[in-house]
Amino acid sequence: MMMPATARVAGGTGPAAIFVHGVGSTAAIWDDQLHALRAEYRCFAVELRGNGVPKPEPPPQLITREGYADDVLCVADAAAAARFHFVGCSLGGVVAFELCKRAPERLLSLTLVGSFAQYPDSAQYVRTIVESVRQAGSMEQFARERAARLGMPPGKRTDETVAQMACKSVDSYIAATYATWTGDYRGMLSSIACPVLVVCGERDAIAPPSMSEAIASAIPGARLHVLEGAGHVANADAPEAFNAILRAFLSRAGA
Repeated sequence: MMMPATARVAGGTGPAAIFVHGVGSTAAIWDDQLHALRAEYRCFAVELRGNGVPKPEPPPQLITREGYADDVLCVADAAAAARFHFVGCSLGGVVAFELCKRAPERLLSLTLVGSFAQYPDSAQYVRTIVESVRQAGSMEQFARERAARLGMPPGKRTDETVAQMACKSVDSYIAATYATWTGDYRGMLSSIACPVLVVCGERDAIAPPSMSEAIASAIPGARLHVLEGAGHVANADAPEAFNAILRAFLSRAGA
């Protein structure tokens, strides 16, 4: 089922670049990138279904990996972007792989941040997260507990991280948790033909650098960058360094 999708938009000219957040974030996590790239690209940070923005949230059964790909294509179609650069963090990387299955001809490039092709012992990991959400009693309390595990630089971004996670409902977050962690895309990596940039934070304990290394080694020609001092959401933890790497990669990919 196709659902209307919304996005934060910046820039009016140039190639389209579509950004997709992680399971604990909203599109606001890309604000630094939208500001940095708006003179060169038409930037769209997608608000995935069920992420708390906008309201009301859809029924949990519509919160799926396939549905997330629909959200991206809906934004791309509304922007008349026949082809686009795609940048995804964590869950956003999962959405990237779904797009590679669904519409590879539309991808000018892929940038994967703190992501994975298959999460180890994913069934148990999902059970642990769901139990933690239930035991926390509220999304805000769970968000405070989860934020401490994201490897963020000390004293930075805690409040905004909690606010973004807390705006989601428990049911939507649980549905998104299943969608995020249970896919397996290892078998398709060698067939990805567009330019690929893989970025991870050295402090990322959720999707450690070894997971990014596995992706980069399996995709022909993929480039890998490990950002010093950054955690799971490296684009927000080290925005200046990330933006420089991303700008250089997009310029090469566009050429």
